[in-house]
Amino acid sequence: MDDLRDKYLTAIADVTDEAGLEALRVQAVGKKGEISLKMRELGKMTPEERQVAGPALNALKNEVNSAIAAKKAALGDAALDERLRAEWLDVTLPGRPRRMGTIHPVSQVMEEVTAIFADMGFAVAEGPQIETDWYNFDALNIPGHHPARAEMDTFYTHRAPGDNRPPHVLRTHTSPVQIRHMEKYGAPCRIIAPGRVYRADYDQTHTPMFNQVEGLALDRDISMANLKWVLEEFFSAYFGEKVKTRFRASHFPFTEPSAEVDIQCSFEGGTVKVGEGDGWLEVLGSGMVHPNVLKAGGIDPAEWQGFAFGMGIDRIAMLKYGIPDLRAFFDSDLRWLRHYGFAPLDVPAVHSGV
Repeated sequence: MDDLRDKYLTAIADVTDEAGLEALRVQAVGKKGEISLKMRELGKMTPEERQVAGPALNALKNEVNSAIAAKKAALGDAALDERLRAEWLDVTLPGRPRRMGTIHPVSQVMEEVTAIFADMGFAVAEGPQIETDWYNFDALNIPGHHPARAEMDTFYTHRAPGDNRPPHVLRTHTSPVQIRHMEKYGAPCRIIAPGRVYRADYDQTHTPMFNQVEGLALDRDISMANLKWVLEEFFSAYFGEKVKTRFRASHFPFTEPSAEVDIQCSFEGGTVKVGEGDGWLEVLGSGMVHPNVLKAGGIDPAEWQGFAFGMGIDRIAMLKYGIPDLRAFFDSDLRWLRHYGFAPLDVPAVHSGV
């Protein structure tokens, strides 16, 4: 017993790596190890011999296992010390910065627009993006033969054979929100309706899904002069400088009289600069709400009148921040967002009350 003890304790003390230590463990106490084989011989001994040899072999086995565990811990500590000496680390250096998330330009501009109109007393109204044919067209005085009602311009929801419910569409504008608001709250009112809209169109300045904001103001004595003041104040606040506007007579089924609105700009070097130069750029449609639209919303046109307007949020975002292609809002990679995105602190805190 003493010879085995001295043999393995000496070998364990002299081993220099974990592979050699594992080989010693197998040799001594493994399934066919020298000490394990000795313990199998206990069955051949007399009871008196087992009483002496059994405790001695168990004590030897435990001592060898303890020596192996202690040596393994020592080898691990030595390896760690060597690694720490080889891999120097300056713990006083600052940590690596993490890239912050950014606000999408469309979300940024939607917040800016909402904040500006909120200062002029406009509340935000919302409605469903899947609308009935009546809210999207009929209530807005758009006749059945109007091109906008064709499937080449509007997304209609699928109807199974035998389903005779009225048609539903992906809303082509946020004007249905105005009808729903008039039905529910009546007049007077002053609202904007920002949100997603859908049209079957796709090129550099059009996408099948885009964002729009429409405005509606109703009272007893509102006029085109009020509309002109509101839009001039908005553009000056949005672009950060006084911007001239130009109203051109036009036609929309839901307003009478109707006007396209242009803003002053210049075209230099392939870029558009708002608020300077001799050029003009169309940015929105507007007018006095048609009496038929007021009636559809449950408003008496003999007692109330008002104005409405609508503009593309994506388009005015392109103008202010120099974004060249509308499609980039929806199909670009993260590098584009990192270039045009905004830090959270850049967003007007209109919803936080600050």
